[in-house]
Amino acid sequence: MPKPAPIVVVGAGLAGLRACEGLRARGHDGAIVLVGEEPHLPYDRPPLSKQFLAGEWSSERVFLRTAAAVDELGLDLRLGPEHRAVGLDLDNRELVSTGGEQIGFSGLVLATGAEPRRLAGVSELPEAHVLRTIDDAVVLRELVSRPGVRLLLVGAGFIGLEVAATARRAGADVTVVEPLAVPLGRVLGPVAGGACEAVHREHGVGFFLGTSLSSVDRRPSGGLSCVLGDGTVLYADALLVGIGAVPAVGWLEGSGLPAGPDGVRCAASLVVAPGIVAAGDLTRWPLAAGGSIRVEHRTNAAEQGDHAAVSLLADLSGARPEPFVTVPYVWSDQYDLKIQVLGVPQPDDEVVVVDGSVEERRFLALYGREGRLSAAVGFGRPRLLMRFRPLLAQGVGLAEATALQLG
Repeated sequence: MPKPAPIVVVGAGLAGLRACEGLRARGHDGAIVLVGEEPHLPYDRPPLSKQFLAGEWSSERVFLRTAAAVDELGLDLRLGPEHRAVGLDLDNRELVSTGGEQIGFSGLVLATGAEPRRLAGVSELPEAHVLRTIDDAVVLRELVSRPGVRLLLVGAGFIGLEVAATARRAGADVTVVEPLAVPLGRVLGPVAGGACEAVHREHGVGFFLGTSLSSVDRRPSGGLSCVLGDGTVLYADALLVGIGAVPAVGWLEGSGLPAGPDGVRCAASLVVAPGIVAAGDLTRWPLAAGGSIRVEHRTNAAEQGDHAAVSLLADLSGARPEPFVTVPYVWSDQYDLKIQVLGVPQPDDEVVVVDGSVEERRFLALYGREGRLSAAVGFGRPRLLMRFRPLLAQGVGLAEATALQLG
């Protein structure tokens, strides 16, 4: 009697690892194949822009599990560029890799994450960089360690600002270019985004806001000449493009699965198709209140990886998988400040500061939309912020949340 086909997990990041661990924890003792295009064991991405970039952490500390702990999971590891997924044959239930290998599967976890957006005509330059992988971080770490290096950051999102903080602490000359009026404008809005800008300016970071990078030329004497949309010319030794990421779903083109620029669309349970689930940055799932969402945060990848394992086993057994329910959470460490976000704030949300002071950059702000609490943002308020997670899960009104006694 032939052995059953393995469960294949595509993507060896946090979501993929948690899916493997979730399968084993729920009693699956069959074969699990973990496929990843990087040669490394699963590692954590948040430290890449902070502790690892600063040289405070070794690569061993960045790995999510020791080699021994991964061995205990009994995985068939297929890691490296030759194992990168390039196609999916649903009819024959096979995954196709770069090297031409065809891996049959009984169940499939899609966890290939996201990949950095690039700037045409800029990202091709050897002085232009992105930060997504540990190998990217190794190159960038050597750059920011050079005394007085001039670093231009394109994009004032979490990645760009975390790198700005780390580079400034290392002594780099840092300038940020952002088309929005404030850093993190799409995430935090003008109040908290403005506070974040003030923190960085106090540490010597320069900002060019409301404009974008128009052109970049390599100078004969070395470095880059960068022209902005408003005509400003900036000179830099290196450039980091941090303008967001897109779901890594190109390999699913033509597969018949509902995958596109907005991610892999799935049911609330994370089931994409019979015997196929999704987890992490590429996953777009429906909300009970209507609409859908895709979240590129570490906590979400961990939670979805585990839930995807549960849903896959239920689906394969003929049971009905339960919906995935969460309150999105992300944090960012910049200098000595911890910024935390619960929920999904929007730039046009109503914002009420309920504790602390924006001017002192130590505060807690609640966000409301159509009278309901939509998010909570804390600057240096870790314990206080978490009191609002159950309120967000319950969908309470903004007035009720702001009336909460915080003392």
